[in-house]
Amino acid sequence: MTHIKGKDMGKIMMYTLSTCIWCRKTKALLKEIGVAYSYEDVDLLEDEDSDKATAEMDKFSTNPSFPLILVDGKLFHMGFDEDIIRKRFDKK
Repeated sequence: MTHIKGKDMGKIMMYTLSTCIWCRKTKALLKEIGVAYSYEDVDLLEDEDSDKATAEMDKFSTNPSFPLILVDGKLFHMGFDEDIIRKRFDKK
């Protein structure tokens, strides 16, 4: 898991793919906003780590979209939607 420092807006965790443009856009947007978050590139995980991440994602959707964004352990959003993300995290 990788942690990006920033302002605390709750415990934000994203399951992403290293090759996903929408995942990269979401990471860039959260960085621009200055929010602290963690992420795992699921496609780069192996063995038990991959199984654990998949099982965690399956709790929220049997057919998840990437990125899958959790806030404080609850599903916030799947996929990229700049307006939804900004409305939740861009508190100026």
